[in-house]
Amino acid sequence: MSRIAKKPIFIPDNVYIKLKSNKIFIKGTYGSLEHIISKFVTVKYEKNLLTFCGNSNYYRSWMHAGTCRSLVNSMIYGVQNKFFKTLLLSGVGYRVSLNKNILSLYLGFSHKIEHCLPDGVDAVCDSLTKIVLSGINKQLVFQAAANLRAYRSPEPYKGKGICYKDETVIRKETKKK
Repeated sequence: MSRIAKKPIFIPDNVYIKLKSNKIFIKGTYGSLEHIISKFVTVKYEKNLLTFCGNSNYYRSWMHAGTCRSLVNSMIYGVQNKFFKTLLLSGVGYRVSLNKNILSLYLGFSHKIEHCLPDGVDAVCDSLTKIVLSGINKQLVFQAAANLRAYRSPEPYKGKGICYKDETVIRKETKKK
């Protein structure tokens, strides 16, 4: 049995939840999200508590209930607060500029890279080497950050590339003769 699924989720006053057959709609101060619940999971909403339970006829139902609870919990957090991911560019000539919803990345290639952000993800470029992504959908924000990092991941010798703010790049010593 899943320990995560057994914990109920407390719903704050500024978050509105609606259950309709196998869908859950969550609305908060920053927007609204919806999620399709697995048919192996039963969701109950009573007195500002959301509880998840696995159906007994399927042996992996508690696994689905734990996953569903984690997803819904992050959705509630996202509509109440926002998710943020900060990327830092390090390298000579590495810079970024933002035009509407398109990031122009200069990463040492012979050309600039135009990256269009998905709907629901906002970007702020505080400086030429810092990108702050934000949004209410955790999966979208973190996937957009991973896609940007994939253009030039940090290399271990000089540390050049795009890295997360809280990431530590393990540096290697250069080869000696």
